[in-house]
Amino acid sequence: MSSASKGDRKATLDASSWLFNVVTSVGIILVNKALMAKYGFSFATTLTGMHFATTTLLTLVLKSLGYITPSHLPISDIIKFVLFANFSIVGMNVSLMWNSVGFYQIAKLSMIPVSCFLEVVLDNVRYSRDTKLSILLVLLGVAICTVTDVSVNTKGFVAAIIAVWSTALQQYYVHFLQRKYSIGSFNLLGHTAPAQAASLLLVGPFLDYWLTNKRVDAYGYGLTSTLFIILSCTIAVGTNLSQFICIGRFTAVTFQVLGHMKTILVLILGFIFFGKEGLNLQVVIGMMIAILGMIWYGNASSKPGGKERRSFSIPSSKTQEYGALPVSSEPDEKV
Repeated sequence: MSSASKGDRKATLDASSWLFNVVTSVGIILVNKALMAKYGFSFATTLTGMHFATTTLLTLVLKSLGYITPSHLPISDIIKFVLFANFSIVGMNVSLMWNSVGFYQIAKLSMIPVSCFLEVVLDNVRYSRDTKLSILLVLLGVAICTVTDVSVNTKGFVAAIIAVWSTALQQYYVHFLQRKYSIGSFNLLGHTAPAQAASLLLVGPFLDYWLTNKRVDAYGYGLTSTLFIILSCTIAVGTNLSQFICIGRFTAVTFQVLGHMKTILVLILGFIFFGKEGLNLQVVIGMMIAILGMIWYGNASSKPGGKERRSFSIPSSKTQEYGALPVSSEPDEKV
């Protein structure tokens, strides 16, 4: 296969991965919004546990059919990943409850610089000036169209810090584990989803009761609300898988930056399906700035030197003759 055809195939797979993630992520947000706002199912942590339980069932079925090859992941790495992931979920829910919506959005935006910090420190990644400026432009655009009232308190600030760092670590770990153990997205889900499902279904009802003062077992499960729960769990399988695929193919930072396209789409679809209240010139300008920043980031990070991982290897006999320590650079894949 020629290099050109390989490049075309990779570009097609990259675009398909992003489209899969955008469609499933936006879909589950809209379904969950209808489920919670219209049908009063406000048990977010328990619902997330149901999502991972559904994902676990699918991975077990695919394993039994031979579509997922056996792989090994140390239990210590599984425990660390599940801790990061669960603290992310719980931290985000608590942060939203204790903080204003504006500060909650600022906390979400801060995940990008935190993810950049992790890549610089742990992977020795270096960003070009254009890549840094494009990230700042995305942050500015999303902030303009999402951040309104901003108020913060001590416990809300602590919850936001826990949520941001645990989310950044969880997304970094997705890429790290796939690269370190050479396992695919479904393999990683097969290892981590059962532990996440068990822990969230165990803790979720108590946490949701603390957050909402409502019991999940006392909820009036009607036909329509149950169908929405099933739909949410079904879409969540695609959301979980597509997240692992995208972070595995790219990095956590790229996933975060271009992932804000989902924020823009959710705003647009929210205005279409749930009313045009809140749609104004400021929001439109913010959306345009964010989209320009995403386009700039995709172009800047794909150029040589735009985003490089510098790894130092042990000198071979040939390099020792010249007394040199080789440095390899891996530019970020073009989006």
